[in-house]
Amino acid sequence: MYQKIVNLENKAIEIRKRLLKMIHEAGGGHTGGTLSSVDILVALYFHTMNYKPENPDWPERDRFILSKGHSVEGYYCTLAEAGFFPKEILGTYGKFQSILAGHPTRKVPGVEINSGALGHGLSVGVGMALAAKMDNRKSRIFVLMGDGEQGEGSIMEAANSAGHYKLDNLVAIIDRNFLQISGPTEKVMSLESLRARWEAYNWHVEETDGNNLNTLTLLFDSLPKETGKPHLIIAKTTKGKGVSFIENRAEWHHKVPNAQELGQAVEELNRNIKV
Repeated sequence: MYQKIVNLENKAIEIRKRLLKMIHEAGGGHTGGTLSSVDILVALYFHTMNYKPENPDWPERDRFILSKGHSVEGYYCTLAEAGFFPKEILGTYGKFQSILAGHPTRKVPGVEINSGALGHGLSVGVGMALAAKMDNRKSRIFVLMGDGEQGEGSIMEAANSAGHYKLDNLVAIIDRNFLQISGPTEKVMSLESLRARWEAYNWHVEETDGNNLNTLTLLFDSLPKETGKPHLIIAKTTKGKGVSFIENRAEWHHKVPNAQELGQAVEELNRNIKV
């Protein structure tokens, strides 16, 4: 198990390096929140989820929705690493006629929905989970949201529906990095207590270190913990995780690294690779 976690950690480092290069070359992107969510994506795609990259529409697949669609660069890198499309396409990000836009679209193999209009992902996830129940499929639905996104009222409507329909095949994850585009979440629009809010809607709630691949994989392995309840994971992360001069800096929400900063970031990430 130790070696598997090391392999996942190294994969997360390579994805972080790749997404930083993409953002630098494109001259745009959402750096901080993309870096914070990489470990969640790696745990899901390379440990937890069932899918067939050669057949993205396989009916029995698990579904993943990136509701915080602006953090797309890590998502694209993850899909390419998982084999949904050639890694060479990552170099076209942000370029004319590329399928890789600034938010996920169905043009990209492996992407389930066009996302990025915040607050929509969980509602679609509820519909997918309910459909899977009605079709007697074993598919699980995973929805990754931002914490700043929790200010959208549609999320609470979806949470209420999921609890009502007892969708224990639905797992919502909040990337709880405590920062959004305009500053700390608790100053912009306070969220706490997240646990109490979601439990009131009949969800089973867990809190974990969202940048620790060992704890993440163990938690995903343990689900479902309660039959008849959807599950929420409050994944406490560091915005800009992996690069010291980006971590916990609100201005890096969509700041683009210059050539010097990119080199410094890659050098720092390389030092954390384990053999």
